[in-house]
Amino acid sequence: MAINEKLLEILACPQCHGTVRWDEKSGGIICDQCKLLFEVKNDIPVMLIEEAKKL
Repeated sequence: MAINEKLLEILACPQCHGTVRWDEKSGGIICDQCKLLFEVKNDIPVMLIEEAKKL
């Protein structure tokens, strides 16, 4: 599963408001600055800080 490129372009980290990237290995969206992994459930990114996993 991959995330839509257009969606990824408009998404931002909810904590630092920086750019995020799709990580195929983890199947989630990563903010490299905050070291957070946001899961994708049912093709919907869960961009909540309290739901994110620390890397």
